[in-house]
Amino acid sequence: MSLPADIQGCMKDCILALLWPREDIVAMFERHGCTKKELAEVHDFKARQLSRSAIVDRAFAQLNGRTDQGLGPLRAILQSLLNWSHFDPYYFEKLHKLDRKQADRQLAHLRQLQEIRDAQLKDERRARQEHVARRQTPEKALSELRGEFLELHAGKMPPAKRGYALEKILLGAATLASLEVTEAFRVNGEQIDGAVKYDGEHYLIEAKWQERAAGNEPVYQFAVKVEGKMYGRGLFISVQGFSEDVVRSLVMGKAIKTILIDGEDLVLTFEGQISFRDLIDCKVKAAQTRGLIYIHPLTGKPKV
Repeated sequence: MSLPADIQGCMKDCILALLWPREDIVAMFERHGCTKKELAEVHDFKARQLSRSAIVDRAFAQLNGRTDQGLGPLRAILQSLLNWSHFDPYYFEKLHKLDRKQADRQLAHLRQLQEIRDAQLKDERRARQEHVARRQTPEKALSELRGEFLELHAGKMPPAKRGYALEKILLGAATLASLEVTEAFRVNGEQIDGAVKYDGEHYLIEAKWQERAAGNEPVYQFAVKVEGKMYGRGLFISVQGFSEDVVRSLVMGKAIKTILIDGEDLVLTFEGQISFRDLIDCKVKAAQTRGLIYIHPLTGKPKV
C-alpha cells in the first residue's frame, strides 16, 4: 500500500517550496532510492523542457508505477521532509525564488497530515489487536490471579515451579487486559517465557522469582535474547526488584529495549489499581520520553 494521495500531494508542494534548481529536485529523488532508469525521463528535463512541477509529478508517477508502489523511496522522502531544516539562503534570501513562509506552511501542513495518519493507523492497529485479544477468552478473573500470586509468596512451591506459575499468572493478566499473548516457547535453543503484543510490538517476557534483587547476569542474558530479534523489545519481571547497578549498566550507552517490572508493580495490577496494559504503557512511555526503564507505574518516579 502506497502513501495516501493527500500526503503525496503535500510532499510535492513541499519539494517545490524547498528546492529551486531542477537539478536539485532530480538529485533529491536519486538520494532517496529512485533508480537511474526511473529518473531517465526527468534527467533529460532540459531537452524535454520540463518544468519543476512536471519533474516532481513524473518522478512520483514512476514510483507509484512500481509493483510495490514506490513505498520505500516515498517513505524516505517523507521522513526527510518531516525533519527538514535547511533553507538555502541563496534562493530564499538573495534571489527570492523561494518564500520561507510558504515553505514553513507547507511543511507544517505535511506534519499535520502525518500526525493524523499516524493516529488513524494506531487506532486501526489497536482495533485489530483488541479483536484478536477478544478471541482469547480469559480463563481466570483478576481476583483469582491475585490469589495465586499471593499463594506463591507462601513459599510452599519449589523455586523452579514458582517461576513457571508466575509466567502463567502474568499471561493471564495480559489476557484480561485484552493484550494478545504468546505462550512460552523455545527458539534456537533459547527458552522464552512468553510474549505480549502491545501497540503493534511484540514484547518478550522473562519472569524470575528469586530471593533477592535480580543481578546483572540474568538481565544481560535476556537483553541479548531481545537484541537478537528483529525490532526486539522485552519485559523483565523480577519479583524482588533490581539493583541500581543493573539499571545503570543496562541503559548506559545502549539502545533501550528492555523494561523492568517488579513485584510491587504486579501487586498494583492484581489489586486493580492499574491494568497490565496501562502498566506496560507507562513503563514504555518513561523509556521512550525520559530514558527510564525502572519506574513506579503510578508516580512515574525512578525506583533506583
